Amino acid sequence: MGRRVLTARNAMRVLIWGAGAIGGTLGAYLARAGDDVTLVDTVAEHVDAVERTGIRITGPIAEFTARAPAFTPDNLLGEWDTIVLATKAHHTEVATRALLPHLSATGCVISAQNGLNELTIAEIVGKERTVGAFVNFGADYIEPGVIHYGGRGAVVIGEIDGRVTRRVTAIRDAWARFDERAIVTPNIWGYLWGKEAYGAMLFATALTNESIADALALPAYRPLYKEVAREILAVARARGVTPESFDGFDPSAYLPEASPGAAAQSLDALVAHNRRSAKTHSGIWRDLAVRKRRTEVDAQLGIVVELGRTANVATPLTARLVELIHDIENGVRPQSLETLDALAAATK
Repeated sequence: MGRRVLTARNAMRVLIWGAGAIGGTLGAYLARAGDDVTLVDTVAEHVDAVERTGIRITGPIAEFTARAPAFTPDNLLGEWDTIVLATKAHHTEVATRALLPHLSATGCVISAQNGLNELTIAEIVGKERTVGAFVNFGADYIEPGVIHYGGRGAVVIGEIDGRVTRRVTAIRDAWARFDERAIVTPNIWGYLWGKEAYGAMLFATALTNESIADALALPAYRPLYKEVAREILAVARARGVTPESFDGFDPSAYLPEASPGAAAQSLDALVAHNRRSAKTHSGIWRDLAVRKRRTEVDAQLGIVVELGRTANVATPLTARLVELIHDIENGVRPQSLETLDALAAATK
């Protein structure tokens, strides 16, 4: 997508809290397009690199460096009407409380994260100042100041109460400078719960060292992926949510009433989508195998187990998946097909 010249009228002033893979990519594109972008990150080395030489985007989609002021949270001053929260899901509460003094009285926080973090954000800043977003593009933090943007994916913005407002339309217009396919939806929860189901499958693939596409293509584990997604979707249904399709993931294909072969067709589409991306492995896998740190599993899947319990929907497979991810985090199990087998055993 070519660069656009913005006027003061249509440029957006935005604070991006969390300038890693997702926030860094989005921020770099908006800064390059002429938006007034400020970046915040807790990693001092990353902030220093961005301040010195800019934030560099690399990969098959684009190669460029954008300049934007960057700060650690303790050095930031000022208020913003628009704040994008792009931290890991398990940092949501701490990050939201930290950014609150920088949010204007009429401003909003947009969650560009994995999970159902809008629930937590709304408790802190208020529902009226919370905007939902669904992003499914592939990116990785490589080193201080450098982000690898490996694959395009759905970009969706919506009010958490389902209204289509002027502010979400303005956000979509700005984000279209990153991806022209960005849309506004009256059903943001449908996208977020759809990503929860797909995300559970990604957590399952991260139990191994296989790529996303290779793991999803393995015939022996397809019944497992279907059951993992079905559990998540059962909780969504109990909460009155209709999940949305995106990037090859069709939630209706995993429901009990789906036609035979529908799940296999959806999985084939997901394999095809992921084979087109230069980002071969999930951020979950990268957290475990490369960065050797805790994943988002409790914030993404643990919450589904809790919500399922509240709705009287059993989620034993999801609970077992959470346990196995923790086993890898704690060095008890390796990332291997044998560990995926341990999850499959929970379906018998």
